[in-house]
Amino acid sequence: MKELDRLMDIMDTLRGPGGCPWDVEQDHKSIMKCLIEETYELADAIESGEREYLMEELGDVFLQVVFHSAIAKDNHSFTLAEVINDLCDKLIYRHPHVFSDTTVQDSKEVICNWERLKRKENTKKQRKSILSGIPNTLPALLYALKIQSIASRVGFDWKTPKGILDKIKEEIQEVIETIESKNKDRMEDEIGDLFFSVVNLARMLDIDPEAALRRTNKKFATRFHEIEKHAKNKNVKLSDMPMAEKEEIWQRTKK
Repeated sequence: MKELDRLMDIMDTLRGPGGCPWDVEQDHKSIMKCLIEETYELADAIESGEREYLMEELGDVFLQVVFHSAIAKDNHSFTLAEVINDLCDKLIYRHPHVFSDTTVQDSKEVICNWERLKRKENTKKQRKSILSGIPNTLPALLYALKIQSIASRVGFDWKTPKGILDKIKEEIQEVIETIESKNKDRMEDEIGDLFFSVVNLARMLDIDPEAALRRTNKKFATRFHEIEKHAKNKNVKLSDMPMAEKEEIWQRTKK
């Protein structure tokens, strides 16, 4: 594809003689943070629903794939073509219901087959557990969701949301008890258990906990901004505004 060839030519120029000094100095680890940041920006673009924003951020994420592949090519490790071919082979292998004669009833069976085929693959590193392939660098919320989802696929799960709700109530009580104990380690432990249970409830209800929390964060920011505007209009410091007045504005904005 000529567009892809053009992009690779640009990357080769940036990292070649007379190119960009910054691009030449980079390696896989030095640009890892960029990939993480661009991924979150892409998530924000998806939530915005704005076409141009989404297209731009998809390009930025794709650039990271191309950049890593260019670094690997310069190190005589692998090329972008090999990355693409490996991906193609994986997609065909993990979709036997499309590219072979396997039949499935629904998307749940597709996911079960996907996980089974993943475990059968000749992976680059030996895995001691079905949880071993989850990146440790995932944010804690997403990591919790991932391990819960994988455990569920092999039958280790609650039967109904009510069971998880009861567990959440139990965890809240344990948090209360640890607060009274004033033991920081225990408080961290029990609050972590509470977070984990809430993520479990979201998963069972087919709600993305990351998206739910991002949505709440935005609501909070919008309502707090109204309090800031009110303080500015009154020409008072936000810290000097009485809490009752802040609460009144908050409730008004909420409605």
